[in-house]
Amino acid sequence: MLKSLGRGLIAVIIAWWSIGWVQAAPQSTEGAWYLVHAYARGQTHHQFVPDPLHQKYTPVETVSPTGGHYLYMASFEVNKADTYVFDFKNTSTIEYFRHQVYDEQGREVATLEGGIGRQIENPFFLRHGRSVSLAPGKYVLATQLISTNYLAIPEPYWEDQASYMHAIKRGNALTLFCLGVFWGLGIYYTALAASRNRSVEAMYAIFIAGNFVFNSAALLVLPDLLNVHSIYWASMPILFSSIAYIFFVMHLLEINPYQHKRLYAAGMLILAVMMLFLLLAVIFPNWSLEFCRYEVGMFLCYGLATAIRQSQRKNATAKRYLIAISLFFVSGIITISLSKMHQQFDLYIEHLGLVSVAIEVVLLALVLSFQFAQLHKEKEEALEALGLTEKVANSDALTSLPNRYAFVKSLDRLPMQSSLTFIDLDGLKFYNDHYGHARGDELLICFAKKYQHYLGGTLVLYRLGGDEFAVLSHKGEVIVVEEALQKAVEHMRGEGFEFSGASAGSAYYYEVESISEFMRLADERMYQNKRARKRQS
Repeated sequence: MLKSLGRGLIAVIIAWWSIGWVQAAPQSTEGAWYLVHAYARGQTHHQFVPDPLHQKYTPVETVSPTGGHYLYMASFEVNKADTYVFDFKNTSTIEYFRHQVYDEQGREVATLEGGIGRQIENPFFLRHGRSVSLAPGKYVLATQLISTNYLAIPEPYWEDQASYMHAIKRGNALTLFCLGVFWGLGIYYTALAASRNRSVEAMYAIFIAGNFVFNSAALLVLPDLLNVHSIYWASMPILFSSIAYIFFVMHLLEINPYQHKRLYAAGMLILAVMMLFLLLAVIFPNWSLEFCRYEVGMFLCYGLATAIRQSQRKNATAKRYLIAISLFFVSGIITISLSKMHQQFDLYIEHLGLVSVAIEVVLLALVLSFQFAQLHKEKEEALEALGLTEKVANSDALTSLPNRYAFVKSLDRLPMQSSLTFIDLDGLKFYNDHYGHARGDELLICFAKKYQHYLGGTLVLYRLGGDEFAVLSHKGEVIVVEEALQKAVEHMRGEGFEFSGASAGSAYYYEVESISEFMRLADERMYQNKRARKRQS
């Protein structure tokens, strides 16, 4: 079923790829595979058979994914003298290869070598293509392959050079574009992880980095641009990135052993298996790509199952991640299950995997962006709630003035010219006793509102409790404070509080040596004024 779905997907991609892209069809070579010998550690191009045309080997259906030395034999005919290019379809992950072309008389007319492991410059950028000039006639192609492992079946084909150079442009552009996406997002999330110290971004950056290195090696960017020639870069990074992806999913969806015992246990089990695969890949490198397939399948299944479960629990991030992992699951499973492209086409299976991961990377970037927005929103709400709590803690519930707690905090680091005025509001007991506490509350509210109005925006009125108030001025504006008090009392009496009044006492900070003396002096002067007012009345 997956293979049928894969062929359908490939057919859609090919149809899109072919729009406006007219070219000569590559020439398939209908040949046969032979096993020279199975994989042995340390194989190199020096083990190529000098004259494979006259040797006998064991026929096989195709190459083994766990590597080995293989021979591909095919006959073909050239109808026009031209320069032709020999390359491989399906995959570019080939460690060593040698094409030997023989004419009808069995004479060798060309030997063409290359591969990821060879220190030979590729004549065609990001391709294994090798060119040779051939006259019309019948030929035999003998292609030897020596590789630690094979991602897919490397079937040789040939094409005239002009058509070949035209055909590879889009595939190369796709490679560079997707790797550019990896590079940009990888740097961004690495910087983000370093600045925020969050595991989600760190694991995501490692996942991107692993895929960047793998695809750069498999699609010949590392050999062609950095002269890095090792087949292990086309397998081992995926083993690390798969581990990072499991951690990423667990951190993204907040999987912990207390609330999600089964999902957490499954994640830990998968991580243990992946660690084992990593160790086995070091011991048995020819199995490394197979271990990569298994790991990709495991993290795709785990990511999908976790997203579904957390979506059912109303996790907003999980719902968005489910979209990303669903697309990645389909394309990823198809990619790891294919061994052929089933078309004469310039795309490799590596390209399908590259596009799958690129789509996942972009979609996950959107998921993380949503999570960032959610975290920012939650942070703003928390700060707003904290601000509201602080306001309540520092405010008087009845008058909304700053309370005694806010007043005490404002006494820190006063300049020497500061002044403090204590006010005792007269008439509160009278209105409480004769008209009820509601009327007394109205008196307090009216006084607070009018007095703060006359004080203006630079001076702050504090309610210390009951009928006690205070005004603190950093500029020592005692006259302004007392004039505002007189205006507030006159206004209150005009508002129906005829029996109201106020007594005040002020002190300057330079008159004393401590805050406690500052407050005591202002309090004494306030009571002196209060007694004086009573004697006058």
